[in-house]
Amino acid sequence: MTLITQTNDLVSFCKRAEASSYVTIDTEFVRETTYWPQLCLIQVGLEDEAVAIDPLAEEIDLTSFFDLLQNTQFTKVFHSGRQDVEIFYHLTGKIPEPVFDTQIAAMVCGFGESVGYDVLVQKYAKISIDKSSRYTHWAQRPLTEKQLTYALGDVIHLRIIYEKLYKKIMEEDRFHWLYDELAVLKDPATYAVDPYAVWQKIRVRSPKPRMLAILRELAAWRELTAQQRNVPRVRVMRDETMLELAAASPQTLQELKRMRGLSLSFIDGKEGKIILQLVQKAQSLPLEGCPQVKREGASPPGASALAEMLRLLLKIKAEKYHVAQKLIATTSDLEEIARSSHPNTPALEGWRREVFGNAALALKEGKVAIGIKNHRISLIPLD
Repeated sequence: MTLITQTNDLVSFCKRAEASSYVTIDTEFVRETTYWPQLCLIQVGLEDEAVAIDPLAEEIDLTSFFDLLQNTQFTKVFHSGRQDVEIFYHLTGKIPEPVFDTQIAAMVCGFGESVGYDVLVQKYAKISIDKSSRYTHWAQRPLTEKQLTYALGDVIHLRIIYEKLYKKIMEEDRFHWLYDELAVLKDPATYAVDPYAVWQKIRVRSPKPRMLAILRELAAWRELTAQQRNVPRVRVMRDETMLELAAASPQTLQELKRMRGLSLSFIDGKEGKIILQLVQKAQSLPLEGCPQVKREGASPPGASALAEMLRLLLKIKAEKYHVAQKLIATTSDLEEIARSSHPNTPALEGWRREVFGNAALALKEGKVAIGIKNHRISLIPLD
């Protein structure tokens, strides 16, 4: 069991890694008290070696490892790697290249949506994972042997999973099915946070344009403040408080003091003045500059029933091709096909069109029906 805490040892390991065709990577981090995740451990597996790298060690420089992530001569393998990639992107400004995600690959191979790592370990490595160390505090030192054993297992077993899934995908000529999903993982926009778009994740019961404009300003300020202070958003202001402020739109400090969820020190300090300025800024916007409430147009007759039939068709096709439904089409894709006379959706492009899209359009146009044939639900051509 190897824990690397010295730069020289890390450099030597990275040189050995350059001879590999792939490396498996996982991280352990904490972010309960911070906005940005604190990287606590990096696990890396080669075809015949696995090490843990301690980024919190005083005498370590991670430059050689970050350079390794940019070496395009071999594949970087993650499982559900979005958070791992996000950490490296924020630390270096670069995304590892090329990448392979076994959770996405498992969806292509029929394991369903968001399959867990432990499920794949049981399937391919034929062992059960001891999860007792999963929720330990990874920032505390020293790390125990039990913690390191658990952490290294994540990249040791990942080697078997990657090799099995990669072989299956290549045999069935489905690597291009992964392309769009991996492209999302490799896109810097995936990890960029637009402060003025954060408000859209907050549930609003009775949205009005002016109220949404205030909420947008408050949410953007909270996001930037949380980043600058490196604290969770809730430490700056709770969603409920922002919603109350947006609805009440206070104009003075006295009105602000009547609001719940704000301390007197907050109101009387610079934050109170900032809140009033943000409210005034939102109220001074022309109405067309405020967020508009999306109102769906009336759906054509039968669209709701057609969407339900498309869901059944999606299930049929997913079972036939042994691929997760989510990878083929989303609920919004189905609703778009059912509602629009000229649907524009990823489900009607590329391999998805071959697997599902053509049949979906045929069903919509009355060229096929869903029925029972040979005791199985099937598509039945109509004359």
